[in-house]
Amino acid sequence: MPAFPNPELHALYQRDLGDIWEAARVAGVKPGTIRVWESRGKIERVRLEGGQPLYHLPTIEAAAKVKPGRPARAA
Repeated sequence: MPAFPNPELHALYQRDLGDIWEAARVAGVKPGTIRVWESRGKIERVRLEGGQPLYHLPTIEAAAKVKPGRPARAA
């Protein structure tokens, strides 16, 4: 299960979906970074029949706000 799962298919709006280039633009990263996030389980594609791979842009935006690294230790 991805760290940032997509909403259920019935809850998606077409305006919130984009290809890898739009996902990268929303996240402020390169398309290769989107592929890495997907391969590491941070995000997932929206799976629609017969179409190109799409991404839920609000989910991508939320994932981009979380910076990599370890959490700070408690004092």
